[in-house]
Amino acid sequence: MRKLSFYALLLGILPSIGYSQNAAKRNLKPKDVYQIKSVSDAKISPDGAWVSYTLTSVDSVKNKRSSDVWMVSWDGKESIQLTNSPDGESQAKWSPDNKYISFVSSRNSSNGSQIWLLDRRGGEGKQLTNLKGGDLQEYAWSPDGKKIALVLESKADTSKPKTPKPIVIDRFLFKKDVEGYRERTFSNIFLFDVASKKIDTLTKGNYEISSITWSPDGSKIAFVSNRTADPDRNENTDIFVVETKAKSEAKQLTTWTGSDNAPVWSPDGKTIAYLRSTASEDYIMYDHSVLCTINANGGEPTLLSKNLDRPVNTPRWSKDGQSIYALVVDDRYRYLASFSLTGNMKKTSEDKGIYSSLESHPNGNWLSLVTTPELPAEIYAIENGQRRALTNHHEAFFKQISLATVEGFTSKSKDGATVSSILYRPANVDPKKKLPTIFFIHGGPVAQDEFGFDLSRQMLASAGYAVVGVNYRGSNGRGLEYCKVISGDWGNKEVLDILGAVDYTVKNGIADPEKLGIGGWSYGGILTDYTIATDTRFKAAASGAGVAMISSMYGVDQYILQYEHEIGSPWKNFDKYVKLSYPFLKADKIKTPTQFMVGEIDHNVPAVGSEQMYQALRTIGIPTELIVYPGQFHGISVPSYQVDRFERYIKWFDKYLK
Repeated sequence: MRKLSFYALLLGILPSIGYSQNAAKRNLKPKDVYQIKSVSDAKISPDGAWVSYTLTSVDSVKNKRSSDVWMVSWDGKESIQLTNSPDGESQAKWSPDNKYISFVSSRNSSNGSQIWLLDRRGGEGKQLTNLKGGDLQEYAWSPDGKKIALVLESKADTSKPKTPKPIVIDRFLFKKDVEGYRERTFSNIFLFDVASKKIDTLTKGNYEISSITWSPDGSKIAFVSNRTADPDRNENTDIFVVETKAKSEAKQLTTWTGSDNAPVWSPDGKTIAYLRSTASEDYIMYDHSVLCTINANGGEPTLLSKNLDRPVNTPRWSKDGQSIYALVVDDRYRYLASFSLTGNMKKTSEDKGIYSSLESHPNGNWLSLVTTPELPAEIYAIENGQRRALTNHHEAFFKQISLATVEGFTSKSKDGATVSSILYRPANVDPKKKLPTIFFIHGGPVAQDEFGFDLSRQMLASAGYAVVGVNYRGSNGRGLEYCKVISGDWGNKEVLDILGAVDYTVKNGIADPEKLGIGGWSYGGILTDYTIATDTRFKAAASGAGVAMISSMYGVDQYILQYEHEIGSPWKNFDKYVKLSYPFLKADKIKTPTQFMVGEIDHNVPAVGSEQMYQALRTIGIPTELIVYPGQFHGISVPSYQVDRFERYIKWFDKYLK
């Protein structure tokens, strides 16, 4: 329901999936948010000698994050920071001649984000573009380095009067988180000549365009677009190809009525690999992406991972064009696999870790971001299935920290379903001791708790709690049926799965049955509300960005397509809305002291959902509080607010569980 934040033996602990920690100096503290960095967007240079990437860190004085461009040598011996601007840089890419790194920044610009060039040998960055009248969405170098394809978004009215004009809405999907009220927008591809700085229009039309990628010979560009009569009413994206010359008409390659995206050209330019949805419906929530190929001139696609029954993402061609590598989401893991052109799959990363990006090296090896339970994501070279660290931005800090041990277990729900979960045991605690336990529920719901670094659960564990992440039905990584079984039936099977995990931890002496807590954000907050309205065992709850009175969200949040396709219009199916709103309509059955949190301008799951539940519990006399973070969307991004949220979680649970 809320697309966000992630995923054996019956009733048995998974064999030895434990990640123990050596003794360290201290536990995590909320203010450590200021110390933790983020590595992203790794790209390999054309000659394979260097890797550029973005490192995001927190400026605690300015209370904001800033991203800078770095590069590290392929052997991992040299690491160099290339930019150091308070404005931040993103989308770093190598020029095809290997001489420059381009990036996007709004520094010194009154016209929004622009492309900058930085000589990788040193020196200051130089502004390359001066784009006006359109917002830069993405860009891509031509293979010969002479042109850059730009995707620019335009609005019908770009004027900025002193007194803003009234917002006139005529869209079906008229509101989105961060974007706010949605006026008519469209985007097109433009070709920027690097030498002359001249811009030519390549595509025209009132459509949205994304995922541009040049063919190897530079003669064509593939892209993704929804060109149905009213794109707001469906998620039917298709892959198109356009020749890179004046007055070319885009050719539609795919015809699937679901979603087609992420095109990648084969080395010979004859085939395009891409991802498509399993479902062909207008709205797709509970779905798995399938790896496909299609002739670059069109035709019937080949579905390579159709029988895998697991989500596949980030497709990349092998150097010889005889196979496609991709990341596979499986029960609490994400691994690297290769697919032959006939669909035979082979795992190519047997070691533990969560893989989250993929780039090919000229020598045939691979590059990926990998995270483990002990460390946030770093960049790794993947050579013959073995990984080698290229960056090391987190080890020094985490050497000071005593982290929870992380292990997997499976439990059985009341209706017989087998559910996979992850348990965080506080460091330096007797494993035989029953502990106050918090069930911290992931959002999505199409996501999973994984064996990667999880700051929220580690932070709660550092406060002395056992913490459990439950991959309830609706999560991915367990097959399509497991994922979509909750469609139109929210707060039912998921609650059974959470309670089954509670029963397991109590029965096995992990959780103190008198000191149980529950919490989560987004769909995790929604399930927190559903669970405390079902079971009174929980002594404390923390519900973030949740919903309880479903009908009150129709036309208020960004999920109009989901309401229409899963449960129908309220005036046609109000009984269904009533059934799904039991946390609010049966609030008098709730006995759990509950803390509610939300971003002030969240359009994903608006504040009204938390406000209603807060008001209900305040009215009936259950201890409660409401925390609203000013100016925040669905994701709380201001560092001091993230610190504050952790501090409030711990204070609230300590009050009732200790």
